[in-house]
Amino acid sequence: MNTMLRLPSSVESSIFPSLSSLSSSSSSSPVFISNPRKKLISLKHGILRDCYFLRTKTHQFSAMSASNDHHGHPQDFSSQGGESFFRNILSTIEAVYLNRNPTAKAILELVSTVDDDRICYDHFAFRTFAVDGHGIDSMAKLFLDFGYVQREELRFPAKKLKAFWFSPPNVPHIASGPLPRIFISELLVDQMSPEAQEIIRKYTKLSGNGNMHAALASALGCLTWDKPSYSELQQLARESEYAAWTLVNGYALNHVTISAHRLKSHLRNISNLNQFIEDNGFKLNSEGGVLKVSPDGLLLQSSTVADSSSFEFAEGISEAIPRSYIEFAERLVLPQFKNLPENEVEEFHRRDGFEVGNADKIFESTSMDQLTRKLA
Repeated sequence: MNTMLRLPSSVESSIFPSLSSLSSSSSSSPVFISNPRKKLISLKHGILRDCYFLRTKTHQFSAMSASNDHHGHPQDFSSQGGESFFRNILSTIEAVYLNRNPTAKAILELVSTVDDDRICYDHFAFRTFAVDGHGIDSMAKLFLDFGYVQREELRFPAKKLKAFWFSPPNVPHIASGPLPRIFISELLVDQMSPEAQEIIRKYTKLSGNGNMHAALASALGCLTWDKPSYSELQQLARESEYAAWTLVNGYALNHVTISAHRLKSHLRNISNLNQFIEDNGFKLNSEGGVLKVSPDGLLLQSSTVADSSSFEFAEGISEAIPRSYIEFAERLVLPQFKNLPENEVEEFHRRDGFEVGNADKIFESTSMDQLTRKLA
């Protein structure tokens, strides 16, 4: 039996009154960044009919990880077999994401036509509830087990959120390409209203030990708790759109990020990439301006507005919910390396980490305001 969530091609209404026409149909076969036409594995029993191994051409990427440890030395991946298994996990998570989010799939295909399939992910991002073991640690375990290192904490007081990012291990197998950074956030449930806390705790309790298998839930495209009530979702959304999103999407991949500076064409400049995307009819998150720039001017980010699709609630009704989006990031060369010849610049010569101000605005890619503007 096929246990992967299958989404209708259209929806009748939305979790928010203004979103009834935001539905997007999804394709049944995902595409992966390095070669959209090469399917490398196929899992039986209909759980994931098509997924794509994270592999690139040998000459495209160095063996360096996407980020370094605090001493400037990348962590090593323990074995080629372990790396292959880990990449397969990431690929299945990505396949669910691409099936549900046609905008991301279309943009990846579009960019690959210009850039000869030379696309690398800067990071993957996930959302969680900081309650009963369902927070950052539940999703981070997979990555820590495979050599990732926890980095700086980021706080978003107005949104009642906390996040950590994780740097990837060194990839010793050149053909495999670099692994993405990981960004995991959590809603500080204890800071929510008693009513919101009650709703969230109700579902995390129903999850049982599901938090111990967060990565599996992400790869299967399913929730670890029961189908939410539509009325409870609406109540949560009024207080926290992040909470509402997480209740119906669970551990699903919230977004992937194209590493703009790793592209080889003119699109490696994020302003050119943004213009290219908009010229092809896609809406970008306008919160704080389309281009989000860190105070040091070295981290440039932008993102699309989330897709939406149908979700069947506990009451038996189907409504549109916001799904995921795709982000773009350009990391500029650090001042101390500005005189390096361009062909000698590696990822560790560039600005690393994340920026609260940028991330705070990127979070808005799933907001009612941005989804409503998408219609304009």
